[in-house]
Amino acid sequence: MNGGDGGDVAAAPAGPPLPLEWKFSQVFGERTAGEEVQEVDIISAIEFDKTGDHLATGDRGGRVVLFERTDTKENIGSRRELERMDYSVSRHPEFRYKTEFQSHEPEFDYLKSLEIEEKINKIRWCQSSNGALFLLSTNDKTIKYWKVQEKKVKKISDMNIDPSRAVGNGSVASSSVSSSPKQCLANGGYADRSLNCLSNDLSFPPGGFSSLRLPVVTSNETSLVARCRRVYAHAHDYHINSISNNSDGETFISADDLRINLWNLEISNQSFNIVDVKPTNMEDLTEVITSAEFHPTHCNTLAYSSSKGSIRLIDLRQSALCDSHSKLFEEQETPGSRSFFTEIIASISDIKFSKDGRYILSRDYMTLKLWDINMDSGPVSTFQVHEYLRPKLCDLYENDSIFDKFECCLSGDGLRVATGSYSNLFRVFGCAAGTTEATTLEASKNPMRRQVQTPSRPSRSLSSSITRVVRRGSESPGVDANGNSFDFTTKLLHLAWHPTENSIACAAANSLYMYYA
Repeated sequence: MNGGDGGDVAAAPAGPPLPLEWKFSQVFGERTAGEEVQEVDIISAIEFDKTGDHLATGDRGGRVVLFERTDTKENIGSRRELERMDYSVSRHPEFRYKTEFQSHEPEFDYLKSLEIEEKINKIRWCQSSNGALFLLSTNDKTIKYWKVQEKKVKKISDMNIDPSRAVGNGSVASSSVSSSPKQCLANGGYADRSLNCLSNDLSFPPGGFSSLRLPVVTSNETSLVARCRRVYAHAHDYHINSISNNSDGETFISADDLRINLWNLEISNQSFNIVDVKPTNMEDLTEVITSAEFHPTHCNTLAYSSSKGSIRLIDLRQSALCDSHSKLFEEQETPGSRSFFTEIIASISDIKFSKDGRYILSRDYMTLKLWDINMDSGPVSTFQVHEYLRPKLCDLYENDSIFDKFECCLSGDGLRVATGSYSNLFRVFGCAAGTTEATTLEASKNPMRRQVQTPSRPSRSLSSSITRVVRRGSESPGVDANGNSFDFTTKLLHLAWHPTENSIACAAANSLYMYYA
């Protein structure tokens, strides 16, 4: 940009993005007041596909439900038509129910006398092909590879017989038998080979029936069919906590408490153990694997988190079991801060890579942390989610709430992160430099109902190094982030951010809520 004197004038640096104003979009499975929720209907997994045009949920009953986006399909037109309509490109995503199928059934391991729940732990979308959708779903022990495709339903729509020329050795066929397929042809034939007509008179008049023609078969209707293509079983001694697709489109990983296995999508009877933290003597076990994720673009790189609050980045081209070929990310413990609950609340329940693979977002019980994979000195940002619960850790331990596993997600542009909390609340934080955005929303038709406007505090630097460390959130004991009492029985564990737009899908018991900004 040139000034009036011909010199260059530097543009003013852009400030942090403004906080988003979230609005309710849709709800599926909304329950009425006082309605009891069945255990099998509670949603246990949510996942958008890479395009954002499809959304999948899994529940504790072993079912997978698919939704498809409708607002883009309904408004497809030429550029000139869109300009004439003054079509707004900021229209928020709208979804509709597409289909559902039973992915897993309850099983019993007779060797270990162990019941295996049908609950869906994770869902991951695979690359689509020829109009078909592919996805992986897993319960505690078995992973399944599903193909969902539209199949044309063939029907006999017209028999093309002239009733006036039919002979009385059989009933006259209707001109359309799609609604009555059991009717017989005029010469004693059948509209359906499996059906028998009452008449046994198979005699033909001299010269045959000049009016008889072949029936017309049409394929006007389509039906969605889900077919299980592969079953990957008997590879985990402990419960599967995560699965992740590789960017090569051919392989994926599955992780349990002690091992991570690498699979090929086309080979279900063989997997390769790439990480094994099981000690020779189980009494020496000090940590377990809690989550694992492939890098979004580097097919040889993956990260996994541990119950000690650390994240390890490994390169599959080297020995994954060798520390010299992996990178460890952990936060140094503050001297004198250790207590009985320290390791429990430090355990990471979920990790996610940013879209470009530069950052890793992790969720432990108390906080969200954002890590730069180029810096292993500590997280670059820390967001307080449950700091107000610190005085209640004894109660949370007694009722097992301290072991709840909350998921986390990042926006497609990497500017914001989100995670769930109690009382069906979820938090959205800005992670751009200079921002103080910290929004609390409720999974209801009025997401801002629990929001209290409080002056935002400036970010507080906690490190003198070049690493930018920011801590934001509530620090008020006994209440939630906005001064409201909390309810441990209603928890928002699962949520997902649309890959390209500011839209969030989250699960509150059996209800799927969607919001946009």
